[in-house]
Amino acid sequence: MNTTMRAVVCTKAGGPEVLELRELPVPEVRAGWTLVQVMGAGLNRAELRTRQGFSPNVRFPRVLGIECVGVVAASSDPALAEGATVAAVMGEMGRAFDGSYAEYVLLPNELIMPVATTLPWAELAALPESYLTAQGALDALGIRAGERLLIRGGTSSVGLAAASIAHAHGIEVAATTRRAERSRDHVITDDGGTLRLPWADGPTHVLDLVGARTVADSLRIVRRGGTVCVAGSLSGWLIPDFEPIAMIPSGTRLTAFHSDDAKGRAGAAVLQRVIEGVEAGLYKPNLDSVVALDGLAAAHRHMEADRAAGKVVMLPGLVSGA
Repeated sequence: MNTTMRAVVCTKAGGPEVLELRELPVPEVRAGWTLVQVMGAGLNRAELRTRQGFSPNVRFPRVLGIECVGVVAASSDPALAEGATVAAVMGEMGRAFDGSYAEYVLLPNELIMPVATTLPWAELAALPESYLTAQGALDALGIRAGERLLIRGGTSSVGLAAASIAHAHGIEVAATTRRAERSRDHVITDDGGTLRLPWADGPTHVLDLVGARTVADSLRIVRRGGTVCVAGSLSGWLIPDFEPIAMIPSGTRLTAFHSDDAKGRAGAAVLQRVIEGVEAGLYKPNLDSVVALDGLAAAHRHMEADRAAGKVVMLPGLVSGA
């Protein structure tokens, strides 16, 4: 194995220009950690926020990247065999320690999710963060076939993933978006005004990926006795002037899902279920584009301009321009 690797380093807080392609030493395995050869990594808005300086505990320079798929290069855990296909998400990856914008990443053993799959790397790389969050949020909602789901933020990568899974299980889906051309569902343009819902008595469930700005309205429009699950923060983290008794109708439920809840061994079975759904043709990853390591700065610009219609994936082995 090579002793050096290519990695994209975020040198300081700033615009996409602070992402620099560098040659770094391959990390050495130590007790409690596993070295993974990164075969693919999905990009996330959380990485854009970290790059912009909105993750206060992050110290630069830092290799970003909160998820990856790849193969075990070496491990301190004898149960993780060299060459095994694995995935990993969250757990301070790309924040407290270097992440997946690299050819190799050193990860805590507890973050490693062994998976069995025949999917190509680009498709597999589109699944961990987006589809784990989507599946986990749908599980938290407790939604069943024949019920009605409104996805707020429906053309985000998680929103598209949730719609794909919901359709496969016989759930009627509508989605709010600022870009109606991106969705195949009943589309509701969300311009801050009153939503024109397709159901007279409202959705039975709302998956709110917009977050702080829309939670109170989601609680208002969900059918009485229904459930709202907050699983995104596209509009920020804090709900201003939130009054639970006034804002949560009697019998209506408000819950949440965080992708950190599905990291490591806890998420392995869920991710395997998602993979098997894709392999069976029940749904497919919503890929916007696939980029090389040296295309990450441009990919950040693409996402920051809100032009990504689905998941952007980086493959370290991809030749730039291929």
